[in-house]
Amino acid sequence: MIRYIRRAAACSLVLLVALLLNTGRVQVFQADAYNANPANRRALIARWDQPRGDILVAGRPVTGSRTTGDQLTYLRTYAQGPLYAPVTGFASQVYGTRLLEGTADGVLSGADPQLASLPLWNEITRARQRGGDVHTTINPAAQQAAFTGLGDRTGAVAALDPTTGRILALVSTPSYDPSGITGTGRAVGAEWVRLTTDPEQPMLDRAIRQTYPPGSTFKVVTAAAALETGKVTDPRARTDSPEPYTLPGTTTRLENEAAGCADAGLLVAFTVSCNTVFAKLGVDIGLRGMVRQAQAFGFNDRGLRVPPSVAPSNFDTTMGPDQVALSSIGQYDTTATPLQMAMVAAAVANGGELMSPYLVDRITNSHGVTVSAASGRLLHQAVSYGTAARLRQMMEAVVTEGTGTNAAIPGVTVGGKTGTAQHGVGNKGMPYAWFISYAKAAGGRPAVAVAVVVEDAEAVRADISGGGSAAPIARDVMRAVLG
Repeated sequence: MIRYIRRAAACSLVLLVALLLNTGRVQVFQADAYNANPANRRALIARWDQPRGDILVAGRPVTGSRTTGDQLTYLRTYAQGPLYAPVTGFASQVYGTRLLEGTADGVLSGADPQLASLPLWNEITRARQRGGDVHTTINPAAQQAAFTGLGDRTGAVAALDPTTGRILALVSTPSYDPSGITGTGRAVGAEWVRLTTDPEQPMLDRAIRQTYPPGSTFKVVTAAAALETGKVTDPRARTDSPEPYTLPGTTTRLENEAAGCADAGLLVAFTVSCNTVFAKLGVDIGLRGMVRQAQAFGFNDRGLRVPPSVAPSNFDTTMGPDQVALSSIGQYDTTATPLQMAMVAAAVANGGELMSPYLVDRITNSHGVTVSAASGRLLHQAVSYGTAARLRQMMEAVVTEGTGTNAAIPGVTVGGKTGTAQHGVGNKGMPYAWFISYAKAAGGRPAVAVAVVVEDAEAVRADISGGGSAAPIARDVMRAVLG
């Protein structure tokens, strides 16, 4: 009898060990697979069983949460959704997260360990901390001015504080309301299909995720390269620049919209935007010098995060002289995001120091205690202090007597550069009207740098529409920041 009991006990022990091993296999080795299985709703239910933390602008939340009465207890809501969509992105129960809702998801959902009251407390108790709040750097007046200025046109605005890198405005139009895709059901699915198939791409964040040929606004970079390499030592001295200018190794002749460009000095050529002068300067500087200067301003940076990732702006590193000439006036394969061109203006305004742009000012836990805070960080010394001073002189001349007079603000020092980029086969595509600028009150530090791009069907002449379509928007944004 005892023998049979021993056999039964041994068999039970083997089964117990097998059960424990299988439990360990499931919990340790297959946990990720089970969590990722679409049929497993535990993670999704847990994710939406409490309100998300909020994204704030100037201390006021532009997001919220409301109860649904369903298994997924809380739903994300947005105040002024279209205005702030290029900042917040969306948090959807079906379609995931994007932009700040995505990069700060750990904080907003409560999963980030830095929110815990005690170190390792969440890991020990397996409890979910209440979501924290993300305080942005956005200036609501600047954001509204940019959004209103663009109106029903397609385009984007990016604005920075030149001395810190704080992003003051990110606007993209046409926009969308993230509230329409946060929940579940047929209406949400239909809205998602509508937004993702719309040819106007309302969900595209044009301020940081779309690149455009920068046109004549890139002449700021070329002028910087000319001064830094010593190809130009006196901006007022006449240059050896024929009009028209035949691109090296070709029979293609480059001409100007402005008058008086033949052998014009750098200051005059910049003020009236002479293509021939800057194309020839680019060739004289050479590919290596142009690439070095473009990258000092942030071009070709594939790792820029604000914290959402920023599409890299491009300046080719392998080109022939004729292509260098076109690239030096913002054409050929040269492309830039509005944020990148705002960075160019900011570096000039800030004495040549390019600060790393950032969108999150600080993070607080559910009790309002700050758990992390951002601060200004030098990204590159784009140009020397002396070169920056000369560039400011030229950009300010554009606003006082050149193509950018529509950006002038009484009693305020404003520097700018217009541009109209043609593109497409035979330059028949929709022209892009650009304006980049900075502003500072009398005797004060530079307060704001702005880049505006408008896809403008009326932009038929180089630089004229950049000053007509984009400059007034930049002016209103600068005025909003200055108060």
